[in-house]
Amino acid sequence: MDSGSYTTGVERNALEASIDAARSALLNYRRDDGHWVFELEADCTIPAEYVLLRHYLGEPVDAELEAKIAVYLRRIQGAHGGWPLVHDGDFDMSASVKGYFALKMIGDSIDAPHMVRAREAIRSRGGAIHSNVFTRFLLTLYGVTTWRAVPVLPVEIMLLPSWSPFTLTKISYWARTTMVPLLVLCALKPRAKNPKGVDIDELFLQDPKTIGMPVKAPHQNWALFKLFGSIDAVLRVIEPVMPKSIRKRAIDKALAFIEERLNGEDGMGAIFPPMANAVMMYEALGYPEDYPPRASQRRGIDLLLVDRGDEAYCQPCVSPVWDTALASHAVLEADGHEGAKSVRPALDWLLPRQVLDLKGDWAVKAPNVRPGGWAFQYNNAHYPDLDDTAVVVMALDRARKDQPNPAYDAAIARAREWIEGMQSDDGGWGAFDINNTEYYLNNIPFSDHGAMLDPPTEDVTARCVSMLAQLGETMDSSPALARALGYLRDTQLAEGSWYGRWGMNYIYGTWSVLCALNAAGVPHADPMIRKAVAWLESVQNRDGGWGEDAVSYRLDYRGYESAPSTASQTAWALLALMAAGEVDHPAVARGIEYLKSTQTEKGLWDEQRYTATGFPRVFYLRYHGYSKFFPLWALARYRNLQATNSKVVGVGM
Repeated sequence: MDSGSYTTGVERNALEASIDAARSALLNYRRDDGHWVFELEADCTIPAEYVLLRHYLGEPVDAELEAKIAVYLRRIQGAHGGWPLVHDGDFDMSASVKGYFALKMIGDSIDAPHMVRAREAIRSRGGAIHSNVFTRFLLTLYGVTTWRAVPVLPVEIMLLPSWSPFTLTKISYWARTTMVPLLVLCALKPRAKNPKGVDIDELFLQDPKTIGMPVKAPHQNWALFKLFGSIDAVLRVIEPVMPKSIRKRAIDKALAFIEERLNGEDGMGAIFPPMANAVMMYEALGYPEDYPPRASQRRGIDLLLVDRGDEAYCQPCVSPVWDTALASHAVLEADGHEGAKSVRPALDWLLPRQVLDLKGDWAVKAPNVRPGGWAFQYNNAHYPDLDDTAVVVMALDRARKDQPNPAYDAAIARAREWIEGMQSDDGGWGAFDINNTEYYLNNIPFSDHGAMLDPPTEDVTARCVSMLAQLGETMDSSPALARALGYLRDTQLAEGSWYGRWGMNYIYGTWSVLCALNAAGVPHADPMIRKAVAWLESVQNRDGGWGEDAVSYRLDYRGYESAPSTASQTAWALLALMAAGEVDHPAVARGIEYLKSTQTEKGLWDEQRYTATGFPRVFYLRYHGYSKFFPLWALARYRNLQATNSKVVGVGM
């Protein structure tokens, strides 16, 4: 298909048929109240931790559910014998240890072929001693290892003044909510009930009780790591003799922090790790199962389960606001002037979920900013995020152009006020916090994952620029937008791409930024845009699609890492190129043909690969909705631009 073939009736009809099928399929997933929510799948660690949590608490065995989770865990075991972080990914030690532990807890024989392969894979790589800190805490709570194997986390951290080098306000929302209940667990040092008495000593090459602190992680600075290691050694001496009155005050403060943020059945932080830690904390404090805060967290964890009949797994969280906003954009694109009517139920579902009356943790560094954002999940009022908010605003703004609505106007104004107030000093935006840039904290022993912080990133910054520009701001009228464009210009990489923090990776980042630059009026002839276009063209796969592997997040930066084409990554590349004015580029024609040729009879796309990111190098995500709305969005955008004379994308994304 060449760039001019769209003009033929046959090609137009084929494209329309593809769009209609994808649109119908997407609308079929919409819930009765107007919103979308798709499965959100991570690696084996969350379902494994779910199983281990039940046995930690000594809950009655649900043999049917455990059998289904076991089927899932066995299915995603890698050819290398262990468990990867992504589909067909490399061996990961911590995931493999948890996957093996969960299956053994469920009742799989250690002599079963898949267990033998897993054990050999773990031992051949030095054994479970090489697990990360989070896994070590789990093993310590189970008594497999001792408290010498994990960093000291004194609950007295709760009492530190704001000027202290380490306070809760200096770390990210996910680290904050995960760590506070863990601080209480570290103070009480409880032991799993583990009624079956299962251990995994066979995964170690040494007596696990002799294991000491983890070694320096690759991202950590030697000098800072040694400094923090020395502090840990001092705390290890002081912590056991801490005055009981101070400890009680710290635990009480931790409990107050948690109970203010429990969020009902949506859970502490609305993500699995803090919810699980909170349940274990209440158990350690002696609260019964029916104590309302404990019970709500435990019910919330079960709400994360996905039961497919023959197998089951536990999600890390749910993504209804994100899914609904993005799906709305796809339908708006597909339905043109009728789009506002089509997505009205979805946008009306989103509207009351705007957080207007609660100042969350973000307000510590932005006390004079009024709340106005949306959270990612059904309810998570303490932790709205900039990315969701910008995407929701752009959908509301698109809809109100065809169907004016005063309620949309008010919501957009408050959200814009909040986003402008959350811009960091360097001109960028982070996901949940402002100026969360205390980078030295990634060198503490607890931070071997390197994900303690939520600093500004290119993709979130681009989304905020897109929103401001779509609302009519320009570089001349908006100092915030001008500063953000300077940030984006400074962060372009040598080959022309931009880093993608929340999507995989350089394709996602480059899509985000090119949409923003176009919306902000940066000329398509600007060298920054030309370089990005040339880069996207250079990484197109031979089949016409685009794909990128999680390995591209490696610390020793080597840029984009090729992977088989996926529908979602292909759609991002196409939307990026079209935003840059390249609707007639041969690469776009090939990409459109790839999407059409790989569409299933149901109007959808099969996508097993993970294309989203929780924490680079540590935790990845497979949004099951991405392959349903992004390809539709790209196909409809292509059709719409081909039908106009200007061929310029007139919206923020």
